[in-house]
Amino acid sequence: MSRRLLAYFLLDTSGSMNGEPIQALNNGFNGLISMLRADPQAMDSLHLSVVTFDREVKNIIPLTDLASFYPMEITCPDSGPTHTGAALEMVSGLVQKEIVKESADAKGDWQPLLFIFTDGKPSDIQKYRQMIPVIRGLEFGAIVGCAAGPKADEQFLKELTDHVVKLDTTDAITLSSFFKWVSSSITQGGHSQNTGENITLPPPPSELNIII
Repeated sequence: MSRRLLAYFLLDTSGSMNGEPIQALNNGFNGLISMLRADPQAMDSLHLSVVTFDREVKNIIPLTDLASFYPMEITCPDSGPTHTGAALEMVSGLVQKEIVKESADAKGDWQPLLFIFTDGKPSDIQKYRQMIPVIRGLEFGAIVGCAAGPKADEQFLKELTDHVVKLDTTDAITLSSFFKWVSSSITQGGHSQNTGENITLPPPPSELNIII
């Protein structure tokens, strides 16, 4: 079996995403899939899993290879909380179950990637903070947090990862730019792991503010 690169997406679908933001998220994510399909190495090794979180947490697209991946429309309720901690708990369970570890017979999968997109802050802060050391212990190749829109609080994402980007808005142009950068990050991550190097993320476009 060839080595896989697993990429997990946690997407905020709480009530504040209703309307234009959720449409822009769908358009941006579909654009991401199209861009990744243009990369032969991604087509060969990339597997994607999508978890949405609002008052409920759902693995709306279980782990699927890129060639078989068909995006479904992401929807959100009219209102409701943002259970980011529960989403991290779900992805922790998925990674532990799905990743193939190195063994005497096989090299195992590459280090997985995690992308978290939110336009707010965790409603379940205690659970969120409980899950941070668990997620860090899973040895992701990269964890990227995106705080989108004026109400997004990047401080919580900074507790989880050093790679945090801030988007001023959640409109179609900005989200498209973000997902284009995500595509480059995944492609670069796959190529760098292939050569045995640590993953270095590409510089973001001007619309994205890197939080240090």
